[in-house]
Amino acid sequence: MDVSAAFPAPDASGFILNILAVLMMYGPAYLANTGAMLFGKWIPEKLDFESVSIDGGRNWTDGYRLLGDGKTWNGLFGGAVFSGLLVMLAHWLWGARTLPDGRPFVDPTLLTGPDDWFWVGGEWGAAFAMGFVLGLACMLGDAAGSFIKRRRGLKREGDESSEAPLLDTIPFAVAIFLAAFLLFDGQIITHEQLHEEIVALLVLTPVIHRLTNMLGYRLGLKSVPY
Repeated sequence: MDVSAAFPAPDASGFILNILAVLMMYGPAYLANTGAMLFGKWIPEKLDFESVSIDGGRNWTDGYRLLGDGKTWNGLFGGAVFSGLLVMLAHWLWGARTLPDGRPFVDPTLLTGPDDWFWVGGEWGAAFAMGFVLGLACMLGDAAGSFIKRRRGLKREGDESSEAPLLDTIPFAVAIFLAAFLLFDGQIITHEQLHEEIVALLVLTPVIHRLTNMLGYRLGLKSVPY
């Protein structure tokens, strides 16, 4: 498939359209945090079972928790699974759309094939694997941000929360894009025409994160608007 001119951006509107395309392709990985909340908090509360914290309640040498109760094993892998399912959904919804007219709804697995390392179980397995890996990267980046926050004394225990927009967003976004370029080079999600748009999305991530958190707060899904 020739996608050499898949993302033309001759003007500002084309550039914005490409940013939206990047956001849609990486959206499943960004939403891994939602899956982590679903599997790490909401489902355990509904089914009345305890989540398993990653740090096991242990403290670092500074006296603060390594990661805290908010980072759980079921949230970590649940978020990755959620991301995998969303990439499968994107493949189903947008797999038949053609570029460049199909923007911003671009199938993240558009260029996958039997020669790819993650082609496990055919196209649907590949879609899940891509989403799972990027979602897992998101969760690991988020955990790294949490670790740094605690080392700076910006702790979160129980109902006590800290507002650190860059540490809450940049680590997971950087982890997602690093995983994409290291593990999915040659795929549509790392297309050479989208590198500037990916940087732009990285810069915009704290703003997007804050707006979605404010919406979640107003809908009663979050206890704080950040």
